[in-house]
Amino acid sequence: MNSRERVLCALQHREPDRVPIDVGGTRQSGIAAATYHRLKQHLGIHSRTRVYDLFQMLAEVERPVLERFGADVVGLYRADVAFGIRNEHWRPWSLFDGTPVEVPGGFAPVTEPNGDLVLLQHGVPMARMPKDGFYFDRLDKYPGAAHADVEKLKLPLLTDEECEHYRLQAEAFYQNTDFAIIAPLGPPYELFYGLGTGDFSAWMVTLATEPDYVAALYDKLVTTWLENLQRFVQAVGHRVQILQFNDDFGTQDAPFLSVNMFRRQVMPFYQRGLDWIHQNTDLRVFLHSDGALFPLIPSLIEMGVDILNPVQTSARGMDPVRLKQEFGDRLTFWGASLDCQKTLPFGTAEDVAREVEEHVRIFAPGGGYVFASVHNVQAGIPPENLVAMWDTARRAGRYHS
Repeated sequence: MNSRERVLCALQHREPDRVPIDVGGTRQSGIAAATYHRLKQHLGIHSRTRVYDLFQMLAEVERPVLERFGADVVGLYRADVAFGIRNEHWRPWSLFDGTPVEVPGGFAPVTEPNGDLVLLQHGVPMARMPKDGFYFDRLDKYPGAAHADVEKLKLPLLTDEECEHYRLQAEAFYQNTDFAIIAPLGPPYELFYGLGTGDFSAWMVTLATEPDYVAALYDKLVTTWLENLQRFVQAVGHRVQILQFNDDFGTQDAPFLSVNMFRRQVMPFYQRGLDWIHQNTDLRVFLHSDGALFPLIPSLIEMGVDILNPVQTSARGMDPVRLKQEFGDRLTFWGASLDCQKTLPFGTAEDVAREVEEHVRIFAPGGGYVFASVHNVQAGIPPENLVAMWDTARRAGRYHS
């Protein structure tokens, strides 16, 4: 069974030969560049580490590493993953800790007197990485994001050039690898967060007090999303298996909003897009949403979500046994590896292996499970713990006929 077959089998809630594994296949299951470089050194792999996501400073995971850990998934991205900077014309650079990496040629941060790195757009600061930091924080604010003029709002449509990039990249992955291909393509902005880079507190007030305005904005966002989906599907055809969208509905203790509010103000608009996907394609829908989501999960399934990521089992109410028992026949869990806030960074390799083994034991039966880190592997994670995480998943995830 090859990787693509393995992933599709699991998504159909059948048991493949082993649990599929995602090693850096999405920008939410990626690896910090410094950690990735140290992992390669630990494995005896000597190559230049490329930073393909400048926002989160994530490494491009190379084929030898994917093969070493039995990875089954690859991500299909825009040419300009972050800040509008195309991933091309790579050049040497160093992280604050001295890690040697390669970055796109268009990446040219300014170093401020205090050592911070700042990215400029038309001379205006767009993002900042504090001295000795690990990733950038966005500084730009979408004009009027808390209450944009819907009529005047211009939203990004996929260009012919972008569609051609998707077509060529999907064809290359499909013909030259047997990986399952996942592509992120949600609405132009996450619906729950409005226009994303504005004032979140102000937007929450708008969301709660101006339902007609919110509905008009969401309608415009989803209309644009549907046009982009049509262009994307026409470009990639049958070559992509999974379509990802992101919207964080939960804190670590509870959902951000009530079930009633979610069903009334957010769900109908996402459902419009997901209905189109299910009616017109064979794509499986992957939602990345952190936090304590348990009360929302029945609505997410009804909305059209096939796959939930990252399955943060350390959040309140996200008990692995209860999740699998109540939703395992209708939802694929993608992630749920272990506590990546405590055990992965601070435990021993033995602690990591023990927790991974327990989670695989719970989530694997009957399929419907893809193993991945719970969100991105952060800077400072010991390479021994990463080896223990993925090696244990590969060993413990074998099904018996």
